Amino acid sequence: IYSKRSIRILKMRHFLLVSAFVCAVLTHTQSLVNAATDEEESSKKVRGSATTTTSNKKGQNAIVDAFFQSQSNAHAHAQVSVSVSASDKAKASKDLLDEIKLLASTENLKNFLSVTRRALHRHPELMYQESFTSETIQTVLDDLDIPYTTGWAKNTHEDVYPGKGGYGIVAHIGRRASGKVPGSKEDEDEAGPCVILRADMDALPIVEQTLNVESFKSRKSGKMHACGHDGHTTMLLGAAALLKTVEDSIQGTIRLVFQPAEEGGAGAKRMIEEGLMEMEPKPQHAFGMHVWPTLPTGVIASRPGALMAAADTFEILMAGKGGHAAMPHLTIDPIVASSSLVMNLQTIVSRTLSPLEAGVVSVTQFAAGDAFNVIPASVVIRGTIRALSVETLNSLRDSVEKMVEATCLLHGTNSTIKYSPDYYLPTINDPDLFEFSKEVAGMVSKEGYMRDIVPTMGGEDFSFIADAIPSTFFMIGQGTGGDEKLHLPRTDYGLHHPSFSLDEDVMPVGVELHVNLALRTLAELGNGDSPSWYKKKVENETMEGSATAAI
Repeated sequence: IYSKRSIRILKMRHFLLVSAFVCAVLTHTQSLVNAATDEEESSKKVRGSATTTTSNKKGQNAIVDAFFQSQSNAHAHAQVSVSVSASDKAKASKDLLDEIKLLASTENLKNFLSVTRRALHRHPELMYQESFTSETIQTVLDDLDIPYTTGWAKNTHEDVYPGKGGYGIVAHIGRRASGKVPGSKEDEDEAGPCVILRADMDALPIVEQTLNVESFKSRKSGKMHACGHDGHTTMLLGAAALLKTVEDSIQGTIRLVFQPAEEGGAGAKRMIEEGLMEMEPKPQHAFGMHVWPTLPTGVIASRPGALMAAADTFEILMAGKGGHAAMPHLTIDPIVASSSLVMNLQTIVSRTLSPLEAGVVSVTQFAAGDAFNVIPASVVIRGTIRALSVETLNSLRDSVEKMVEATCLLHGTNSTIKYSPDYYLPTINDPDLFEFSKEVAGMVSKEGYMRDIVPTMGGEDFSFIADAIPSTFFMIGQGTGGDEKLHLPRTDYGLHHPSFSLDEDVMPVGVELHVNLALRTLAELGNGDSPSWYKKKVENETMEGSATAAI
């Protein structure tokens, strides 16, 4: 039997609990409404901004026409050889470079790049969940009247990564976009060669701490574009806007790939599995790029061969027997066993890998226990394995497994190891294509040449594209922007840092590089002769053969 006072107290508690619940529901609902409203406002800012970059400029471009003509050894409709002097080719190349730089430096384009990138930055989305990003890209492509297909990169590992995916987009500019889709051999010749330009689009689970970006800071709690993918997507959209202005002059097809799930989800691999490389016309080459905070803004760098590492993740469950911390002799302590394992894993690279090879085994998470006086029954260890070749990566994985087995035998524990569903391949720049790519990048780089850099042990799923067709991947410097005295954010914080900030001055450089690579590669592939990098490869093979014969 409750007293009247007790009943009043219970009623008051009930009222407070209900009120708190209602307030929480209303707050959550309001936050959803605010998020939807903010996304709509962001979309409105982007909507239509792309068309200002192309108004009154669509169609034929005399400079692009002259460039393609200068690179041809024969007229398209006459089997008559045409002699083009080296000076004429050089002038046409310089004119094209200047025209692209002029188009990429207009205030309209710069405004479009800034508005679009900031809209994407406000609404970061994790892999396989990039709905707003995909919708924004589609809005711009619709404004530009660029045909595209959606539904790419569906998540085939929902047990590992949340989200259904399917937010990838593939668009076309050039002859295929004009309705000349290959069917017969004649149609295929008419469609011309095809190159891929690719950009990634997902964000990271990081709380943004960047200063002086309040107007476009992340609106998604715990999510942030800390790797510059908002900039990558925007640069490719900017390139699309420029290429659309000269579409009637393009002799071939440019395939724009907006790829989700780069941050561990192998979105590029999903798109290849779904037929990216089988679409007609089949692509001959691909190009991608990444902003790089350790290089000055506007500087472009790369290297032939392995540029970025093969990478895999591991999760080790070390199972023992828990118990009271005062009675360790009655337990099988997984913390002691796991601690031993973590220390011994550090010897794999230093003592089992050749000093001339590159490899990394890093433990990044160690989770165990819930109380100070309880020895837990298990420990979870997570980390990453990286190498510059698949062979070395597999060797390191074997060494990790052997060390886990030996540790369990020594300590009496049991274990299981899980790896990523898709380990990343090393990103390999095709050595034959690279010399051509280096020349083009040197034209665009503010230094007038492209820097050669050492490989990085970071992973990149452009590697799957580069494994399918000869490709080049570039680093674009962005590390000297910003001025804290002028309340402009520093841009030299590392990738995945909570204070990372993109130097927006790098975006026109990325646009220039995309456009130059696309047009110049198509000209090389469609000039009626073997492309320059193939000729050089044949020359090198011939010289090697002659040397062997002489021996």
